[in-house]
Amino acid sequence: MGTGLFWGALLLIAGIVLIIKVIFNIEIPVFKILVGIFFIFIGLKVLFGRVLIPEGKIGPEETIFNERIYDEPQNGKEYSVIFGKGVYDFTNVDLSQGNFNVKISTVFGGTVIKIDQEMPLKIEADAVFAGAELPDGNTAVFGSSSYATESYRRDSSSLNIKLDVVFGGAQVLRK
Repeated sequence: MGTGLFWGALLLIAGIVLIIKVIFNIEIPVFKILVGIFFIFIGLKVLFGRVLIPEGKIGPEETIFNERIYDEPQNGKEYSVIFGKGVYDFTNVDLSQGNFNVKISTVFGGTVIKIDQEMPLKIEADAVFAGAELPDGNTAVFGSSSYATESYRRDSSSLNIKLDVVFGGAQVLRK
């Protein structure tokens, strides 16, 4: 069963249930049914692996229902973690070519970011019903938070990380 087929069937079932509810005045817990079907879909995905998401649809910057370690993240890339775990090691980033900019988005997953405390670094974290734990102890749960190392200067080369976390967790560790 493909993802498109799943979502189409889910919407079709939701429509039929709503019509039955209105016409026959039968109380049917639509939201609970949809949530249940969604969790069944997730369970099937976990049990059978990539059967429901074709192999070619997931890029090298995406971690979906999996765990992936990025020892050498690339400049200018956008990384995504969805229902999985991503570990990003920025301790060996070369700033001789200028700023190193990266965006990491985490949805229903976990992210660990390893940084070198001596490297000029700025992190902008946005969280919604999530936890983004920064090295200085600040945590964004619902809103924004930022962190910069002592060596960070706006006019010099630095590592800049934009971190978005929704219903998940992110932790920035010093090395």
